[in-house]
Amino acid sequence: MTILQCCKTQIMCLLILAYIGIIYIREGNNLNKITRKSNCNHIFDVFFVVSEVAVLFDGITACTVNFLESVPRTVNLFVHLGMFVSYEIYVALLFWYWVYVTIGIPKRKWIKAAYILPSTITILLTVYFLPDLNFIQGKYTNYSMGKSVYVCFVSVVIYCVLTVAMIISKRRYLSKKKKQSLATTLVFIIIILSVQIVFPESLVSCIAASMATISIYLNMENPTIHSLEHYHHEMVMGFATLVENKDDNTGGHIRRSSAYAVLIAKNLRKNKKYKNLITKDYLNNLMQSAPMHDIGKIGIPDAILQKPGKLTAEEFTKMKEHPVIGGKIIKDTFGHLYDGEYENMAFQVAMYHHEKWNGKGYPEGISGTDIPLCARIMAVADVFDAVSAKRCYRDAMPLEECYDIITKGRGEDFDPDIVDAFMMDKDKVEEIYSKKSNYDNS
Repeated sequence: MTILQCCKTQIMCLLILAYIGIIYIREGNNLNKITRKSNCNHIFDVFFVVSEVAVLFDGITACTVNFLESVPRTVNLFVHLGMFVSYEIYVALLFWYWVYVTIGIPKRKWIKAAYILPSTITILLTVYFLPDLNFIQGKYTNYSMGKSVYVCFVSVVIYCVLTVAMIISKRRYLSKKKKQSLATTLVFIIIILSVQIVFPESLVSCIAASMATISIYLNMENPTIHSLEHYHHEMVMGFATLVENKDDNTGGHIRRSSAYAVLIAKNLRKNKKYKNLITKDYLNNLMQSAPMHDIGKIGIPDAILQKPGKLTAEEFTKMKEHPVIGGKIIKDTFGHLYDGEYENMAFQVAMYHHEKWNGKGYPEGISGTDIPLCARIMAVADVFDAVSAKRCYRDAMPLEECYDIITKGRGEDFDPDIVDAFMMDKDKVEEIYSKKSNYDNS
């Protein structure tokens, strides 16, 4: 048996990973130029390098184990140790990466220690049992077997169980893309692990590592996808700002009101009533939809939008058409470009953000929970920023008066739960407000 025959699978995996790595570096540099900031995910970078090291050691051991007569046992044990340890670090980093991109790195030190405890114990046990490692001659190739191998398999199972537990416990909050990527990766690992256990001479561990790394890259870390998301966001913000400029604004209202809406949604999620409704997807869609709440003003004459005095009854009737115009624009234009959930939320935010809790709003006069949640959130964010910012027909109101308008509207104009969620974090509200000049000059 030649060296190439021994490790052809590992060589193929290394070449694929190298190709992905080149694209990742090149496209990542392009993305940084576009966004003008570093989007480097250091956990993924370390994870990617470790995957290559693990596959490399896998290939080396596939060779040395098949040349037992010419390769000393100590050398074989050493390269096997390198493979076991690198794979163990790889599995731990894989779990750590998923924690990072789903629920975030925990702040408590004992939780961090618990996350790395299985891999630490596994590495120590692997070193301890390494001298007892056996090299077995199979039908097609030689392979290693012993307590060190069993310990590594147990560690993989433990991290798979922890990942499944995390998915189940956070399933309402995880975005669909992340759940799909997690599920895909787990399926690959479980299938390959099963094959490796049942057919130990198959030596397919490198395929599991490579496929898991590629799955994460394609679903989560692809710079091309990130650049498209960036262009999408900038397009939405640019179009919305263009519309806001008709209203004698500079675009600051869009950014502030969107920031208030996301803040409200995050606080509202602390209420058990909304915990399962406000998922990660919901927050992402709200972040993208909020800037388009007043997009219908593009159909309102400038003379009305920029009138310094009070609107006449006829002018106000015309102004009240902008939610319907906005909803139609989103349905006819943006709705055909993105997924259904995003389209629906963007439509609801534009169409219903002037509805009132007591049913005295417009355009349809619906009330209470008949008003979509996203629109009820946007209503509070929109009104607060409208009264706290200078307009062509009046000066900005003092913050305390703005807060009074929101609290007095509780149960009348606004959903009581949303008012409470807004008022519970006044420090962050004022932090967003304090950036008013930066937003207005953006």
